[in-house]
Amino acid sequence: MTIVKRQDTTPQPVAEGRQRYLAYTEDLMVVVFEFEGGPTAQPDPPHNHPHQQITYVAEGEVLFFIEGVPHRLAPGDLITVPSNVPHSIQLLTERVRLVDTFSPIRTDFL
Repeated sequence: MTIVKRQDTTPQPVAEGRQRYLAYTEDLMVVVFEFEGGPTAQPDPPHNHPHQQITYVAEGEVLFFIEGVPHRLAPGDLITVPSNVPHSIQLLTERVRLVDTFSPIRTDFL
């Protein structure tokens, strides 16, 4: 068992204005991404990975692009991303917090 408390965690910087912290088991990973500096004029470059992904919007609003199609998401919304499908986001608010679940785990995040 692992307990990750936000106040006891030092998030890992990913890029300017972007950081993450996570917890994982053998087959499942949850990653909290925190973004600052929005809104942004353009979406991030698309990327893909072999992992299945579910994203929960905890704070802020984003355009979530799947294969180039935008989906406006707000707090409480969820979106699923199949394996190897190109996707990206565009921040619509100053701060955004996304909770991503991956299966299998993203060993590149460890």
